[in-house]
Amino acid sequence: MIVPAEVVEYDPRWPLWFEEIRARLTPYLGDLPHQVEHVGSTAVPGLAAKPIIDVDVVVPTAELVTLAVKRLVAAGYHHEGDQGIPGREAFALPSDPDHYHHLYVVVEGNKPHRNHVVLRDHLRTNAADRERYAVRKRELAHLLTTDRPAYVDGKSALVEELIATAGGSQPVGGPRRTES
Repeated sequence: MIVPAEVVEYDPRWPLWFEEIRARLTPYLGDLPHQVEHVGSTAVPGLAAKPIIDVDVVVPTAELVTLAVKRLVAAGYHHEGDQGIPGREAFALPSDPDHYHHLYVVVEGNKPHRNHVVLRDHLRTNAADRERYAVRKRELAHLLTTDRPAYVDGKSALVEELIATAGGSQPVGGPRRTES
């Protein structure tokens, strides 16, 4: 399957594609405590994006990551390690994917999971930032066919700003209360 190399307008089929991917994963994850979350730009209605579905398999503890990895490998995915992002295990697609997607295993509330969810939820509710992000992606889209790392780098400062604005330094669910 060819990696999509364009930024397109939001497609209402993307949530349906996510559900198909989740359905394919479910038998392999079975009784493993987990959630499968649609993250990334395709999870934000109205946001222009590369037609790549980002999927987080979220486990409650770090001890379950190894088991999740083994089960996803059994499903035909190829484990690629953390790709330089501690706390996020990445996978290459199986030989017969239904839809192009990125798959990750994360621990609930860890930094990669938190950032995925916080950014997604912020962009779902903030039209101005959603448009700023879409504009930036369109400006950089020409790099997708020649220099994908430059595309990612070109978005990174804005992504970091949006995560910070949305409270990305907080655990999922908001700040934790402490007793005084």
